[in-house]
Amino acid sequence: MAKATEIKRGLVLKMDGDLWNVMEAQHVTPGNWRGMVQVVMKNLRNGAKRQHRFGSTEIVETAFLDKKAMQYLYKDAAGYCFMDTGNYEQVILTDDEIGEAKNYLRENDEAQITFHEGVPIGLELPPVVVLTITETTPGTKGDTVSNVFKPATVETGLVIKVPLFIEEGEKVKVDTRTGEFQGRENS
Repeated sequence: MAKATEIKRGLVLKMDGDLWNVMEAQHVTPGNWRGMVQVVMKNLRNGAKRQHRFGSTEIVETAFLDKKAMQYLYKDAAGYCFMDTGNYEQVILTDDEIGEAKNYLRENDEAQITFHEGVPIGLELPPVVVLTITETTPGTKGDTVSNVFKPATVETGLVIKVPLFIEEGEKVKVDTRTGEFQGRENS
């Protein structure tokens, strides 16, 4: 059980006999009305999406989830394939279950897969990943002004903003929650 104000993305709620994965949650306090939590949810059984409004004092039932470290293998038409390195079992997650995490996944990377009663429902990445810059404009001598950024494409296809001195082929740290450049990888 949790208060409605504690609802956040990735939480799984039990409602109307089904499991609902929270895709978006926003706490709203419109003018002189009482606060509420506006939620976009996806049904884990049939994939249907729905919006729901909870009163800020409402109590919701949450589902018990199990997390397991798994290795990302590949993507095909069925989805993203992950393998349990202990027993070599494989699970497939769809684009909806992966969400924005696809921008940070590289083959052989490890991620936490979330299960409910043995069924995979999503994944959790580490807060920071190291990615290689594959395309960016070259820096020029004297580009040392701080807080000036240029676009750069990383190996997963994600475009991030990096300082002017970063060049192609460099490994950089990227925050998986915000997609922001965190610094060079020191290796």
